[in-house]
Amino acid sequence: MGPLEQIIHTFNFIAPAWLLALFCVLIARFTARWWLPVASWSLLKQTMVSGVVGTAVLVGGLVLWGTDGKMATYSALVIISGTTQWLMCRAWRR
Repeated sequence: MGPLEQIIHTFNFIAPAWLLALFCVLIARFTARWWLPVASWSLLKQTMVSGVVGTAVLVGGLVLWGTDGKMATYSALVIISGTTQWLMCRAWRR
């Protein structure tokens, strides 16, 4: 595998984490308006934190099972991304 293919493979590996992070942040902004005044994090900060945490979950799944693309890893990614968004917006206060 050449360097270009390696870069493309790496981006495809982390793409689900970053797209889910952006999706969670945007959905929270448009649907859950009742706790938005509590959220002190900006859109970019929330996306960055969720993306990094999601990438860590994907890397953890890769290390744990030795292969990427396991459904258990993607399930953990969804749960952790939602929980991270909930914590950053301090939604437990409502």
